[in-house]
Amino acid sequence: MKKIAIYGKGGIGKSTTTSNLSAALSKLGYKVMQIGCDPKSDSVKNLMGGKRIPTVLDRLRESEKVKLKLEDIVFEGFNGVLCVEAGGPTPGIGCAGRGIITAFDKLEELGAYETYKPDIVLYDVLGDVVCGGFAMPIRNGYADEVYIVTSGEMMALYAASNIVHAINNFGKRGYAQYAGVILNARNVADEVAVVEKALKEIGGSIIQVVPRSGTIQQAENQGKTVVEAFPESDMAAVYMELARKITENAAQGVA
Repeated sequence: MKKIAIYGKGGIGKSTTTSNLSAALSKLGYKVMQIGCDPKSDSVKNLMGGKRIPTVLDRLRESEKVKLKLEDIVFEGFNGVLCVEAGGPTPGIGCAGRGIITAFDKLEELGAYETYKPDIVLYDVLGDVVCGGFAMPIRNGYADEVYIVTSGEMMALYAASNIVHAINNFGKRGYAQYAGVILNARNVADEVAVVEKALKEIGGSIIQVVPRSGTIQQAENQGKTVVEAFPESDMAAVYMELARKITENAAQGVA
């Protein structure tokens, strides 16, 4: 089982990228589990036909007197992708990072990985603040590799830099390794060159450029990934290429 965390600042297209990657990996024949680690709980929506699924924290709040089962928190989406949302606290109360820790503990307690035996687990993680629960996939042996979704925008690159610093700090202890960035283009002037320049300081390289495309929005309007809605499109080919590169890196242990 290969465990990969996808980080990025809020609004950068991280969940769109991760869900399309999950769909593409499933098309390559892998059994995939995607775990949303963002309080918005919308990571797997486009793998579930546009519907939101109950989160782990929601189920825990509802089932204080009832024993929770895996089928209460793990749902099968497009092409067999296993979908989980960690969830967040009641707005204004509690810590969102703590919700991730609670969700991970519950999945382990219920034997999710042993039961479903996924080939690849993708963690979709908010990366504006890499602390507490949001750093869980980097440490404690949860993720093997970390990819960062960024654009050529200053704040996206700033977040990427912070995430890499966190990975490097944890990496010294033998935890997850930084594997590179996925450039989700925003049509910034000379965007590839801007990101490549930043990476000279941050480290790493661009694994894949995902061009800005209206096809993505058209698919999301249907509650689907591009890979499902428009499998023959140029954008679907981009995500399939990304999936192949990530599996090649995983097989080689490339960081």
